[in-house]
Amino acid sequence: MTHILHIDASARPGIAGTDNHGSHSRHLTYQFVSQWQSGRPQDTVTYRDIGQNPPSIINHDWIASAFTPELSLEPWMKDALAESNQLVDELIAADIVVIGTPLYNFGMPAALKAWIDQVVRAGRTVDIDESNPTDPFIPKLDDRPRHAIILTARGGIGFDPGGEMAHMNHLEPNLATALGFIGITRLHYIAIEGQEVGGEVLETSVVEALGKVEALVADLQEVLMQEAVAESA
Repeated sequence: MTHILHIDASARPGIAGTDNHGSHSRHLTYQFVSQWQSGRPQDTVTYRDIGQNPPSIINHDWIASAFTPELSLEPWMKDALAESNQLVDELIAADIVVIGTPLYNFGMPAALKAWIDQVVRAGRTVDIDESNPTDPFIPKLDDRPRHAIILTARGGIGFDPGGEMAHMNHLEPNLATALGFIGITRLHYIAIEGQEVGGEVLETSVVEALGKVEALVADLQEVLMQEAVAESA
């Protein structure tokens, strides 16, 4: 059985095409998860809406606690890390992480950056080998195959690799670095562009993105089926 962690980071609460001023990234994540469950109803989903309920921004107490050995944590330190521990537990439990996020001012929303800061944790998602100062970081989430599905919405166009605006896209590269740092390297990207342009440009992009979501779900489910057959052989 596969477990999905579904994260929405858009500040817009609704779904584009259904709700007034709805979110295009939420539209993509909804399509991915609903299509996934249609094909594999036995799989489970944890949903976290960080766009409407942002994680806490890390502060001095968090930093002091996160770098204190487990056996030395004081009660207030455990309280400071309680939210982080819950978010980390959700991430560790996931086989597939579905992240829906807009491109805000060339990068990720503050809520998504706060989530990243809460889950990139020494001792939880990455180990530090102090005997190897040149390359001390050891990812902990490469213990099994995990996939991250990055579903984005952009106001402009040309932000994909090779596009005229690609050099100004700091969303996907930032996520790839952070997720890869903790061991999640199987990344898949689908984007809607032209939200500010509207009209046929946006309509075409939406149709293409939804088609890519459908194809990706089918491909990943086929991979899981093949892996299950191989394990049982």
